[in-house]
Amino acid sequence: MDVELRHLKALTAIAEAGTVTAAAARLHMTQPALSRTLAQLEARVGVRLVDRSSRRLDLTPAGATLLGHGRAILAHLDAALADARAVDRPLRLGYTCAVLGQQTVPLLRSWRRGQPHAPLEVVRQDNSTAGLATGDTDVAVLRTVPADPRIRTEALYTEDRVAALPDDHPLAARGRTRLAELTSGPALPLALWPDTGTASVDLWPPAQRPHRTVEVRNVDEWLNLIATGGAFGVGAAGTAESHSHPGVRFVPIDDAPAATVYLAHPSHPTHPRTQEFLAAVREVVSG
Repeated sequence: MDVELRHLKALTAIAEAGTVTAAAARLHMTQPALSRTLAQLEARVGVRLVDRSSRRLDLTPAGATLLGHGRAILAHLDAALADARAVDRPLRLGYTCAVLGQQTVPLLRSWRRGQPHAPLEVVRQDNSTAGLATGDTDVAVLRTVPADPRIRTEALYTEDRVAALPDDHPLAARGRTRLAELTSGPALPLALWPDTGTASVDLWPPAQRPHRTVEVRNVDEWLNLIATGGAFGVGAAGTAESHSHPGVRFVPIDDAPAATVYLAHPSHPTHPRTQEFLAAVREVVSG
C-alpha cells in the first residue's frame, strides 16, 4: 500500500474545508488534481473514505479513522522537522511584560551553568501568546491564558497586584492602597493593554469602576503614559520588579485578587530542549 503524505494532506483538507473546491484552494492545487489524489488514496486503501452523496463532503467511518491517524502522522512529521531545524539555534523564551520577576536572573544563571552548550534567548513579544502562536518563541511566561488551543499552559505561582501611579500622585507615597481609593474622586483613567495585560475594570465592583479607560499597546507605552500623569495602571508584582521607571511609583493593593503566572509552550514543541527548559523553570520556581 503506497500511501503518501500528499494523500493524507488531501484527506485532512477535505475534512476541514467540507468541499473539494475549498480544500483545493487551501492546498493551492486545482480541483481536478485534488479529486484525483482522493481517488488514488481510496484505491490504495481499498475502501470509500468520503461520502459524496451531498453537497458538503462527509467522511465515512473508515475516512474518519484514517483522518485521525493521518493528523497524528503529519503532526509528528512537523515536530520532527522543527526539531531538526532547532538543533543549532537558541531556545527562545518569550514574555510580554515580565518573565519571572525576582526569579528571572536565577533561572537564566541556572540554565547557563547547567546547559552551557544550549543558548537561551529572552524575547519580548507584545501579543497574547508572547510569540508562541507565530512561531517566534518556543516557551513563554504569560500572565493570561491564551485562547489558542495549540498552546498548553500550566500555573506556576501567583503574584500580588500593584498600582502603578505617577510619582506626584497623592497615593504614590503610601505604603499600600485599595482598589476603591484608586477610582474615588476625580481619578485618572485606567491604562489597559488588552492583548497582554492582566488588569480590567472587572477588578472593581460595578459602582467603583474607573470612569474612563485608555488603551496602550505594550508595557513601554503603559509606563510612559502613567509617568506623564495621563493614567494609572494595575499590574502584577513581576511587572514592578522588572520595569522600574523614574516617574512611576508602584504601590501594593490590599484587596485586589492575585495574578497567576503561567508557563506556556506549543502542544507540539518547536525546540528539542523544550522539556528540559520547562523542568528548569519548575525547579527554580519551587526551590
